[in-house]
Amino acid sequence: MTRGSSRLRIDAASPVPPFEQLRAQILDQMREGALPAGARLPTVRQLAADLGVAPGTVARAYKELEAVGAIETRGRNGTLVAWSPDAGERRVQELAAQLAQVSRESAVPGDRVRAIVDAALARPITAD
Repeated sequence: MTRGSSRLRIDAASPVPPFEQLRAQILDQMREGALPAGARLPTVRQLAADLGVAPGTVARAYKELEAVGAIETRGRNGTLVAWSPDAGERRVQELAAQLAQVSRESAVPGDRVRAIVDAALARPITAD
């Protein structure tokens, strides 16, 4: 990702936290194909130095990307892109199956579940 990391920018004046800016930009590069599955990401220290941010900022972005299955950390073997369009869709399918199970167990009608999902999809993405 050395070439790709040069495309990453942190806007210090933005109200969006730096880790969230970084997380979103890396995901965008994955979706655009600039970071295909299997691509190696820079180390936390290297990317932090390149961007002029604290290593904790990069570590948090990486942690959040790993939590959603977008990247994989393999210890000394580095951090690799795990996301692909197929993997993203499979994750949504898995979560939808879980949602369906919980809705059945909780006796929430399907039309209400669909309304809840539609409302969630309509909301802008925010950092948690």
